[in-house]
Amino acid sequence: MFPTYRLAGFCGTPGAPALGRLTGNLQTKTKQLLSYADKYTGDRKVLPVFELITVIVMGAPGKDGKWRRRVPDSVVDQYLQVARASKGLLILNIQPGHSDFLTEVKAYEKYLRMPDVGVALDPEWAMKGKQKPGAVYGQTTGAVINDVAAYLSGIVQEGDLPEKALIFHQVNDHVLKEESVIVAHPGVALIKGVDGLGPKGPKIKTYNYLVKNMPAHVHAGFKLFFDEDTKNGGKLMSPGEVLALTPVPEYVMYE
Repeated sequence: MFPTYRLAGFCGTPGAPALGRLTGNLQTKTKQLLSYADKYTGDRKVLPVFELITVIVMGAPGKDGKWRRRVPDSVVDQYLQVARASKGLLILNIQPGHSDFLTEVKAYEKYLRMPDVGVALDPEWAMKGKQKPGAVYGQTTGAVINDVAAYLSGIVQEGDLPEKALIFHQVNDHVLKEESVIVAHPGVALIKGVDGLGPKGPKIKTYNYLVKNMPAHVHAGFKLFFDEDTKNGGKLMSPGEVLALTPVPEYVMYE
């Protein structure tokens, strides 16, 4: 996957525009996605990414008390078809609520045995104890990321699949602990997606802070927010500004 490609794309889920642009008319959104992704070619080929929020945190416990819901296979099938039509990757984004990452990832194993499907973990929605999603930031550990990576590595090796992307999003230093224990896993491309919000200056400061102690085998990623980054007259960072970051992001996501 790396260094041949740079990953770039949109995220979203059906019926929830606040969670990203990848909702509504997917043909129209795909054209927009490809238009943005094409600006990140530079010294690499661009691999379009369709990041579907597959496990969605909820504001209520639900019948099983896990504070999350899973999108049905029919939705995953729809997004997979769209991603394949653009020769891109489908990434299954997991917001576990009061479940756990590995359980939720395994729920979509049949898709993960396909060559063009990866995973994104969203630790800010990994809740503990009596925490309510949205009231506080959740948290995960490097050990949990290793568990998911090891599981994906096994799938890759069993199926003789291409390298599989495993993204872990990070909005601040609270949501990920013990990052130093994250190790390399055969067949898995580990990517840290820095999710700093707001105008250019604070975003770059957050990025620099969160990548400075990143393990050498983890690749850098960067998220831009169409709404949050442009409040109060702010401007969305341009592809040129994103590619000027150090290290240069190998994964760029628009929400």
